[in-house]
Amino acid sequence: MVETYKPETEDQVRDLVAWAAAEETPLELLGRGTKRGLGRPVETDHVLDLSGLSGIVLYEPAELVMSARPGTPLAEIDAALAENGQALAFEPPDLGPLLGGASGAAGGAASIGGVFACNLAGPRRIKAGGARDHLLGLRAVTGRGEAIKAGGRVVKNVTGYDLCKLFAGAHGTLAAMTELTFKVLPAAEDAATVAIRGLDDDAAIRAMTAAAASPHEVSGVAHLPGPAAARAGLADGRAATLIRVEGPGPSVAHRAEALAAMGAEHGPVETLGRPETRALWRAIGDVVPLDASDGRIVWRLSVPPAAGARAVAAIVGGIEGADWFHDWSGGLIWLSLDAGPDDGNGGAARLRAIVTGLGGHATLVRAEADLRARVPVFQPQPAPLAALTARIKDGFDPRHVLNPGRMYAGL
Repeated sequence: MVETYKPETEDQVRDLVAWAAAEETPLELLGRGTKRGLGRPVETDHVLDLSGLSGIVLYEPAELVMSARPGTPLAEIDAALAENGQALAFEPPDLGPLLGGASGAAGGAASIGGVFACNLAGPRRIKAGGARDHLLGLRAVTGRGEAIKAGGRVVKNVTGYDLCKLFAGAHGTLAAMTELTFKVLPAAEDAATVAIRGLDDDAAIRAMTAAAASPHEVSGVAHLPGPAAARAGLADGRAATLIRVEGPGPSVAHRAEALAAMGAEHGPVETLGRPETRALWRAIGDVVPLDASDGRIVWRLSVPPAAGARAVAAIVGGIEGADWFHDWSGGLIWLSLDAGPDDGNGGAARLRAIVTGLGGHATLVRAEADLRARVPVFQPQPAPLAALTARIKDGFDPRHVLNPGRMYAGL
């Protein structure tokens, strides 16, 4: 029987983790459960539910800074920021719907702790950076049962080892975060999307590369093949190569016009206004264009942008039913495949060999628990890096009681 602990204060978190360390009892750390299916399965009968640590602790709009407890719903933070014309610049996605088939999580329930623990960022990452780049400070309880504080409320507070960047993306394997401080930015006044229609992957990569290298400060560059474009709500079933610009109204109009002229060299062009742009890029960030129906396996591939088309062609050649789309100027590929006998160790090894050969890495985002237990979910590390990862884990969590095995077997 699974026993769940739901602390409401940092002291209670510290006491629970100290008890777990003393008893060598593993704990599965949860926020609101929307990303429970991301990573390797954690085998434990004890759950540390951090959703009770909720609420915005500090918000200073003039200073562009906010502090919140980890269980605070992302929707609550977005609403508070919107009232002041501000936003999280890294555009965190909501993966609840994508992972729902594996975890039972629904959309709209993501927490700010989960966003930073998994280092999630949306389409604007090419301009604004990742989640960890916006994390200024935190409070946390390590696997030793010790409460610690790192960073502060301004960038200059970060001196020495930047523990914030270490914990962001650690998936709760090093510490239980109890408070996070992050920077916010003014929301864009206006936005537009230039859509080039009907390009194949190779032509789309060339168009995206040209747009990203232009002086027009694009904030999103993606390519949706025909089926993905239809799921994103774009009419007529043609592929869509999408280029977003944001900022003051006159600037957006000028840059969109210039990018439309550039895009016309590649294919027919149309320009979408602010309402359509907001809905479209929200869908792209939340991976709505991908065929992620029940039973399908979902991969997230990171490759050099120029290699995006080659990666897809090499991986999906001869595989019936594969579905994909490109984000981050072609550097991020979302890929889904039907589950089958080749999706075990052999299929994953082939896929990773292709991606690694192109200078990238692959993450198994969604699959049944038994497959995530057999196949490395995250890119296997070279021996020197794996040894360093093990030393870091032993330093912060020597008894391996926090999310053991979530990222790598044995850690």
